[in-house]
Amino acid sequence: MQDLDAHAITDAVIAQMAATPDPRMREIMDAAVRHLHAFAREVNLTPDEWLKGIAFLTAVGQACSPIRQEFILLSDVLGLSRLVNVMHDATGREAAGTETSLLGPFFREQAPRLALGETIAAHSDGPEIVIFGQVTDAAGAPIPNAVIDVWQTDAEGLYDLQSHDPSVMDMRGQFACDGEGRFHLRTLKPLGYSIPMDGPVGTMVRQQNRHGFRPAHIHILVTAPGYRDLVTALYFADDAHVDSDTVFGVSASLVVQEKADLPGAPIPDIPSIRYDFAMSRETDGSGGRVGSDPSRLVPAG
Repeated sequence: MQDLDAHAITDAVIAQMAATPDPRMREIMDAAVRHLHAFAREVNLTPDEWLKGIAFLTAVGQACSPIRQEFILLSDVLGLSRLVNVMHDATGREAAGTETSLLGPFFREQAPRLALGETIAAHSDGPEIVIFGQVTDAAGAPIPNAVIDVWQTDAEGLYDLQSHDPSVMDMRGQFACDGEGRFHLRTLKPLGYSIPMDGPVGTMVRQQNRHGFRPAHIHILVTAPGYRDLVTALYFADDAHVDSDTVFGVSASLVVQEKADLPGAPIPDIPSIRYDFAMSRETDGSGGRVGSDPSRLVPAG
């Protein structure tokens, strides 16, 4: 029997887990225990503070549902989602590939399939814009029939999961590119918004004196056989929070602005954005989505 002090307990826990058959699980849990114990020692964590932390994580879990993912939101506002995304990106994005961004907590699978040129605004109104461009590989060769998934807030700054019954899909759609990888679609100019502040993550953000806002953006997921899923987003330069995104998703290469009379615009008289997406080839089967449809993590019922 060993007397366990504030340092010996760490070695004892790691030793007890040493027989874990899965080597990757063993590696992750070893590091998690070492860093969690070091954190507790560094801040001299008290029993009361420990219980408050347990209560907070319990509340985060209780806030999750098939249409809301509070744990992904927590990961986002702590910058962990961006960190995992950046590290994953470095393993597969070719030099000329489009920079990635966060999938976010509002992605939904099986968005309606729409024809090129159609609008994703099924139940919403507002200023209309056109997005067009081409999907290529990192060398610039077109990727025929790539599929583009698009989702965003409406002109009031709300996702369909916030403004409609969960059975309603709005401001989202899937488009198949043509044989040259070209696409164009109509949408509404989105509005920047606050992350959900009515749950435990929102309470934490307020306690940190953070504004909690995301700049206006349009989420993009591009998929094609043989290529790594491209999860990214286009951020609007005229949004007041483009330099202080509360979930750290903005990169300079993803900042855009709609323009009137843009050369090559497929639909005249509507302000347009041209953006070309370059995909990286899939090499290890590791996908590329840092996030999930909420219903995948907390199934209905």
